[in-house]
Amino acid sequence: MGGVTSSMAAKLAFFPPNPPSYKLVKEELTGLLLMEPFPHRENVEVLKFPNRRGTEIVAMYVRHPMAKSTILYSHGNAADIGQMYELFVELSIHLRVNLIGYDYSGYGQSSGKPSEHNTYADIEAVYKYLEENYGAKQEDVILYGQSVGSGPTVDLAARLPRLRAVVLHSPILSGLRVMYPVKRTYWFDIYKNIDKIPLVKCPVLVIHGTADEVVDCSHGKHLWELCQQKYEPLWLKDGNHCNLELYPEYLRHLRKFISAVEKSPSQRLSFRRSVDRVEQSRVSTDCSEKPRKSTDRRDKPPKSSDRSEKLKYHEFKFNNPEKLEKLRVQFDQTERSRRSVEYNDKSRSIEFQDKSRRSVDVQFERPRKSIDWLDRIRAS
Repeated sequence: MGGVTSSMAAKLAFFPPNPPSYKLVKEELTGLLLMEPFPHRENVEVLKFPNRRGTEIVAMYVRHPMAKSTILYSHGNAADIGQMYELFVELSIHLRVNLIGYDYSGYGQSSGKPSEHNTYADIEAVYKYLEENYGAKQEDVILYGQSVGSGPTVDLAARLPRLRAVVLHSPILSGLRVMYPVKRTYWFDIYKNIDKIPLVKCPVLVIHGTADEVVDCSHGKHLWELCQQKYEPLWLKDGNHCNLELYPEYLRHLRKFISAVEKSPSQRLSFRRSVDRVEQSRVSTDCSEKPRKSTDRRDKPPKSSDRSEKLKYHEFKFNNPEKLEKLRVQFDQTERSRRSVEYNDKSRSIEFQDKSRRSVDVQFERPRKSIDWLDRIRAS
């Protein structure tokens, strides 16, 4: 049953844009790969390389001449790098970083089919390409995961102990927790960030909107609390799932974070102490906390009236109610089965303890008149 649930969840968890927002073409004279309809830029390289599962991954690398860090960006669910193209270029310029973004298997012009484990192979291939072709070192790489992209980001970060930093943008605790407020982790769940984030050793910045209608802000708050090295989080008042980049504080906070993690190790130690003081003095990190001045109504961007933009990032939403109902029924059956086993085990344990208690010497028993009376009845 768990396998069926996991398979169904995986199929309904990914929404690659159809058709893709760009096409790959090869320039005849130079042999360079280009993304149509975007004009060729000298500082942008379009790449195509295989992952360990044989899928051909398409990526774009944006170079900055003064970069000290390289951001490896894993985008959200219903997007491809064509839709992210302009944002990637702008982030590289304003943050003064190199940036590589990629499409998961089955997204954009990447081959294969989307799945949890394919995305793990995808991000590993991109990181390996950075090392082998651009000379990037682990200590200079910042992993950035947006929404479902937080899954492969946290998975890789947990296995790279010398990373420079991690940014989690509207992250998820796990795939199942987006749909159900479960308190425990099930083996058939996907993207178990809640279990992996404590293994991440580098500084982590969490950014989340307080009005996120797709992934509740509590996901980001809980992940931040579990981090080893917490950086001051950014809770954007009234921010939803797909408009956080429009807030002026978004870019300012990212700049501040990157500047902090690019400092020398001794400077970074003082940074950690200052972050600890901020955490201790924080009365509450609840997502409903009073917004900072930079995110009040004066800076709040106008709400978008573009319906397609609002729908674009609605991940883990089930358009087919029959499949959703089937998944819920299977999950409820799993829960009832588990509770029944726990109840039976508990009953057997109580019965055993009761029998053991009768054999204990009377001087160690509590004086209970009702039990004494029952014992006398049984003895007569």
